Amino acid sequence: MARDPEAYGIILHPSVTEKTMFQMDQNNSLEFVVRIDATKTEVLWAIKEIFDVDVTKIRTRITKHGKRAIVTFPADVSAEEIGMRIGVF
Repeated sequence: MARDPEAYGIILHPSVTEKTMFQMDQNNSLEFVVRIDATKTEVLWAIKEIFDVDVTKIRTRITKHGKRAIVTFPADVSAEEIGMRIGVF
C-alpha cells in the first residue's frame, strides 16, 4: 500500500523517554513530535496513514521543544509492536 508522503511531514519522529516507555506499557500509547501547526485531525489521519491502525484518543501539548501528540491505541492494537516497527527499541 502506497503511503502519502504528506503524513510523514505531520509526524516528525517518536519521543522516547522513560515516561513515554512507561505510558506505552500502562496505557498502550506512544508519543510523537508533530508539526507545530498540526491539528488533532491531521495527526489522526497521519497515524492511520503511516501505521494502518485505529486510534482511541489523541492528546496534544506544546512544549519548548515543540508540539507533542500522545496517541492511545485500542486494546487490539499493541503500542509496543508499533514501537518496534518504528525502531523505538
